[in-house]
Amino acid sequence: MIIKTKIALIAALLLLTGTAAAEGDPEAGAAIGYSCLGCHGIEGYRNAYPSFRVPKLGGQTATYLEIALRGYRDGMRSHPTMVGQSKSLTDQQISDVSTFLASFGSAAVEAGGGTAPAFEKAAACAACHGQNGISVSPPWPTLAGQHKEYLVHALNQYRDGSRKDPVMSPMAAPLTDEDVKLLAEYFSSLPGLVTTAKGD
Repeated sequence: MIIKTKIALIAALLLLTGTAAAEGDPEAGAAIGYSCLGCHGIEGYRNAYPSFRVPKLGGQTATYLEIALRGYRDGMRSHPTMVGQSKSLTDQQISDVSTFLASFGSAAVEAGGGTAPAFEKAAACAACHGQNGISVSPPWPTLAGQHKEYLVHALNQYRDGSRKDPVMSPMAAPLTDEDVKLLAEYFSSLPGLVTTAKGD
């Protein structure tokens, strides 16, 4: 009951505090964001240090991608390349790039994902990320199909404070290494996100 109440309060807080930038222009975003595909558009491309597969973006919403880019620009997320890429972008440019990247889509996400096997440890995640890992609201990322290594990396950043978020930081803090591993394996096994170069 306490967990359900906490999730409901978090969801209400996010809905009340969510902000939307101006509508993005995918053509302007393509001119600015073509360099994004140098990493995110290559199937299985790896970040050098620490080593993990860069996240799949095909199927994420423009709203979530915008939140993520602003996070790198504004110091809520840490990654040298992403901080460098986002630092000079205005809010409008971030909206444009996010709209461009979201245009790649994913047939699995658009179809609502697949049937997910019951997994007790993922129950708290479902309030935002969906029972089958497909986001229930544009500000929250879809996790289904994301690279397992990236999910581990992201969860560990929330755990150690190098990635800051008013919802994810307290949700991730009590997770053990084994919890992180199991959650990453579960969500990565579900149909969902694709590498942007595939767009299908």
